[in-house]
Amino acid sequence: MHRRLRSATPLLTALLVALCASAAFAADKEAKPSPADALTLYAGATIIDGTGAPAEHDQDILVRGERIVAVGPRGSLAEAKGATVKTVDLHGRYVIPGLIDSHVHIATPPNPKRAQAILRRNLYAGVTAVRDMADDLRSVGELAREARTGEIPSPDIYYAVVMAGPEFFADPRVAAASYGVKPGTSPWMQSIDGKTDLREAVTLARGTSATALKVYADLPPELVKAITAEAHRQHMMVWAHSAVFPTRPADVIDAGVDVVSHACYQAYQLEPVMLKAYEDHTPFHEDLLAKNGDDPVMAGLYRDMLKHGTILDATGSLFVQYDAERKAHPDRRPLRCTGPTTIRLVRQAWQAGVPISAGTDSDPDFKHVWPSVYDEIFFLTHDVGMPPLQAIRSATLIGAEAAGQAKDMGSIEAGKLANFAVLTADPLKDIGNLRSIRMTVKRGHAYPRADYRQVTKEEMGDDDD
Repeated sequence: MHRRLRSATPLLTALLVALCASAAFAADKEAKPSPADALTLYAGATIIDGTGAPAEHDQDILVRGERIVAVGPRGSLAEAKGATVKTVDLHGRYVIPGLIDSHVHIATPPNPKRAQAILRRNLYAGVTAVRDMADDLRSVGELAREARTGEIPSPDIYYAVVMAGPEFFADPRVAAASYGVKPGTSPWMQSIDGKTDLREAVTLARGTSATALKVYADLPPELVKAITAEAHRQHMMVWAHSAVFPTRPADVIDAGVDVVSHACYQAYQLEPVMLKAYEDHTPFHEDLLAKNGDDPVMAGLYRDMLKHGTILDATGSLFVQYDAERKAHPDRRPLRCTGPTTIRLVRQAWQAGVPISAGTDSDPDFKHVWPSVYDEIFFLTHDVGMPPLQAIRSATLIGAEAAGQAKDMGSIEAGKLANFAVLTADPLKDIGNLRSIRMTVKRGHAYPRADYRQVTKEEMGDDDD
C-alpha cells in the first residue's frame, strides 16, 4: 500500500457493501451502449497489438459499440462493406492497446475529488484499466461503477480485498481505509489467523465485487497457502506481496498466488533469517546477492514463478525514483532495496522469462502532465533493458492477465473491447513517443487528448505542496 493505506455486525456491513459495490460490475452486461452501437472504422494505422508481435502497417480496426469487430489490412474488412460506417483516418498514426497500471491506490483514505483527477489524467494518457491494490472499497466500488458507465472519465477499475495477520491492523492506513468499522473486521480489510473460517472470509470478500484477494502481511506459509486455495475454489484471483513476512518469497510462489508485487521483496529469499513481521522495515542486505551475473538463488525463484505461471508486478520505478529523492533528502529512511538492486532483480526476472506487468504504486503531484505508468514503462526500457515492444506488452497484455481481464482487453484483437491509444510518433523507435498521444479510445468511446483538463492543486489536496 503506497501513501497512507486505510464478523455479525461485519455481515451486515458486508451486505451493504455488496449492494453498493456489486453495482460496479453488474453493469457489465447491461452497460450503456455507445451511440446507436454505430460502426466506426479506424483506418490506415500502424498497429502494435500488445502480443509482442511486430507492428503491422496500414491496418484497419472496425469497432461496433464497445468492441472490436475486425482487424485487417486497409480496405479488406468485409464487415465494413455496405454498412453505414463512420471513418476515422489514422494514416501515419500508431495504435497501441490501452495501457494498464497494475498497481494503484485510489482511496486511502477516500478522497473522490483527488481520485477522479488521477483517473482522468490516466485515461487521457491512454490508460484504460487499473488494478487497485488495497483501499476503502466503499469508495472504490462507486468509482468503479462511475468509470464503467462513463459517468466520469476514468480507466476501468479492478480491485482487491486485503487479508493480513492481526498485527498489521495497527497500521494507521488501515484505520483510514475502514473508517467507522473496527480495523480488521470489514469485508474489504480482514484480519486472518488460524481460527478464521476462510470459507466465510472469502465469501465476504466476494460480496464486495472484488476481483481478487490481496495477501498482504504477517501471515505464515500455511495460511498463505490455505487462503489461496480457498480463493481459487471460490473463483477469486490472489494477488500478494512477493514476501508476506514472515513467509518467504518461495513459499508465496509455491502457494499458487497469481501475481506478486514488488520485485525488491523477492530479494528476501536470500536472507538467512527471514524478518518475522512486515512492520520490520530492515532493508535487504544487498551484499547477499551474487557479486557478478545472475544470482543462483533468484534464478531458482524465477524458475518456480515460470512453473506456476506467476506474474511479477515489479513496481521498479518507485525504488529508482526514491533513491534520487534521498540524494536531496538524505534524512529519509531507505526503502527495502536500492534502485540498482531493484533494476538488477527485475532484469534477471525478465531475462529468465518471467511475465512482468507495469505497476506503479505511486502518483505524481499536480504539476505532472503524464501518469506514473509512463515512468514504469520507461524504467522497463531504459533501466531494465526491455525493447519497447516488450515493455508495451508488459503494460498491456500482461497487465490484463494480472487483472484477470485478458479475455476482454490487453491486445488489439477482434472480439475484445475497443481499448486503444492513438499516437503520432512511433513508440518502437523511442518509448518516449507515448507522449505523442492524440486520442484514447475506451470501450469504443473516444477521448481526444485536446479535451484533457490538467489536474489542479485544489483537486489533489494538501498532500501535494
